[in-house]
Amino acid sequence: MTEVIKTPIQDLFIVKPKVFSDNRGFFFESYNSLVFNQLIGSDIVFVQDNHSFSKKNVLRGLHFQLNKPQGKLIRVCNGIIFDVAVDLRKNSETYLKWFGCELSKENRNQLWMPPGFAHGFICLSEVAEVLYKTTEFWCAEDEHTIIWNDKTIDIKWPIKDDLIISDKDKKGKEITSFF
Repeated sequence: MTEVIKTPIQDLFIVKPKVFSDNRGFFFESYNSLVFNQLIGSDIVFVQDNHSFSKKNVLRGLHFQLNKPQGKLIRVCNGIIFDVAVDLRKNSETYLKWFGCELSKENRNQLWMPPGFAHGFICLSEVAEVLYKTTEFWCAEDEHTIIWNDKTIDIKWPIKDDLIISDKDKKGKEITSFF
């Protein structure tokens, strides 16, 4: 049975699948809509799957869609990342709070991030492949970027030197310019 672990952020969960391992390898059910919706107490429909590949020290984010916010179910199929969610829901008890955790091929954990969060991660291994489902389609005109080292949010990234950041993400804005 899959397990859901609460985080300090309201409605943000770590999803820990039941893994069956033996001398041949392993098997686990990475997603089952009935089980997932029952565990998180909601009726989530995913509309898009994404797959990213990153090299060590690549930092992506913090991305969010303002008018069409995306819920995301994130997992790593190769490597290790430090994954970060920032609560942007103004009516939330945890507004502007962040949570970070390691997701890896080994721990097979997933992070459920409901709509209304900014998302980013840093690759901690030589390479990492990240798979994630979204509840809303990607919309270029609605995508925004908060600068990764925003002073208001103050994320404690495990690596701060020798980062590889896209030009788009380097142009991210402080949270105060959005809210």
